[in-house]
Amino acid sequence: MSTHINAAKGDIAEVVLMPGDPLRAKYVAENFLENAVCYNEVRGMYGFTGTYKGHKISVQGSGMGIPSFMIYVTELFKEYDVKRVLRIGTCGAINKDVNIRDIILGVSANTTSNINRTRFMGYDFCPTADFKLLYTAYQKAEELGFLDHTHVGPILSTDEFYGHDDGLEARYAEYGVLGVEMEAAGLYTAAAAYKAEALAILTVSDHIVTGEATSSEEREKTFTDMMKLALETAIS
Repeated sequence: MSTHINAAKGDIAEVVLMPGDPLRAKYVAENFLENAVCYNEVRGMYGFTGTYKGHKISVQGSGMGIPSFMIYVTELFKEYDVKRVLRIGTCGAINKDVNIRDIILGVSANTTSNINRTRFMGYDFCPTADFKLLYTAYQKAEELGFLDHTHVGPILSTDEFYGHDDGLEARYAEYGVLGVEMEAAGLYTAAAAYKAEALAILTVSDHIVTGEATSSEEREKTFTDMMKLALETAIS
């Protein structure tokens, strides 16, 4: 067992899907995995292991924000020998070419957090996705017929959920950033530290520019294109 995950060695697969919402983890386990077993309920952060098309897969909730995410993903890498993590989360679109419910494959994760400046003596570190995993996800999106609503590009991981009224997000959008979320920079940094594969696959749950938004129930249960894409990528 690790500090925050009540699982024994072998309970968790080498490949893990990580939503922020633990109830989305439960939904994936109940609707996509066969013979899913719950291995963690500590702090209500559900984790399950089952099989998908004969492949052992785990799904683990992370909570919101880089600090919470990095606790769970670090323990997965360090204590449970996880080799591949795919974040299945939501984001807010900040680019006018991205629509509500579109999928974003995050090439790199800009961040407003100081998480990496504390690691690199005040300098910047560019957290990026694993190229092979990213390329596989793009190919799978094409196979599944999702390319018409899939975007590939940089994202922004922020420490603040309730936005920047100073125009920061608009400035990032001018430089091609597609959406804003709160965890991917932590995932990519931890994966680099532990020589693991990582990719953030995000569904646009709300649009910062247009004001469109989805409900909490929709975010938990209806973003199935992202879930299917992550699972197909995970086992490839």
